Amino acid sequence: MIGDTSVKIKVVDLHKSFGKNYVLRGINLTVNKGESMVVIGGSGVGKSVLIKCVIGLIKPDSGSIGIDGQEITSLKEGSLNEIRKKFGMLFQAGALFDSLSVWENVGFGLKHHTSLGDGEIKAIAVEKLGLLGLRSVEDLMPSELSGGMRKRVSLARAIAMEPEILLYDEPTTGLDPIMADAINDLIVQMRKKLEVTSIAITHDMVSAYKIADRIAMLYEGKIIEVGTPKQIRESSNAIVQQFIQGKAEGPIKAR
Repeated sequence: MIGDTSVKIKVVDLHKSFGKNYVLRGINLTVNKGESMVVIGGSGVGKSVLIKCVIGLIKPDSGSIGIDGQEITSLKEGSLNEIRKKFGMLFQAGALFDSLSVWENVGFGLKHHTSLGDGEIKAIAVEKLGLLGLRSVEDLMPSELSGGMRKRVSLARAIAMEPEILLYDEPTTGLDPIMADAINDLIVQMRKKLEVTSIAITHDMVSAYKIADRIAMLYEGKIIEVGTPKQIRESSNAIVQQFIQGKAEGPIKAR
């Protein structure tokens, strides 16, 4: 892996359990620089655990995670914080701070990780909000925004520090189909404008097909198939077909 500049993220034999709940059972996944990888799978299969391990919010039990060739699972908190500066993350529920204005939410990372003053931070926040079609909202509070606007503010916060890697946790959950499609379009645009590497986790196949270069299927703690959207659509794997077609019967076990 070290020396291979085409690889941005490399996950090798990753395991994680919580008590008797064995969630990740040997995950292997490679994400290339500039690639949009989408991880699909049912509820509770460990998709969120996987990306939280990648960003260092959860420590795996075993296995390795390489970011730009650097193994991160053994890093101490100070070194890990430096790696985290490469990341932006869009959380499933947005995770905006209700007590902060829109611009303060967008600039939260800048406030805590740079020496910029409030005026400079607000200017950057306004710029990022503008990239996402949000204008004249910087002084509003999150409670004054619609669900779709809150999601876009969360995305503006994720890109505020101009990350190299963006992680999306169920980016279209809770949105109507039209707004979900708008968020998918924004994710595609962000990749083109910012040339970032991204991992999105979702069970929304419409979103997956639209934003992915490649799709990985997570099932029973392992990645069971990786391919382009076309390859996943045409997969001969019965478990993959059951999931992407949304069929209740078949090999996928109830959880």
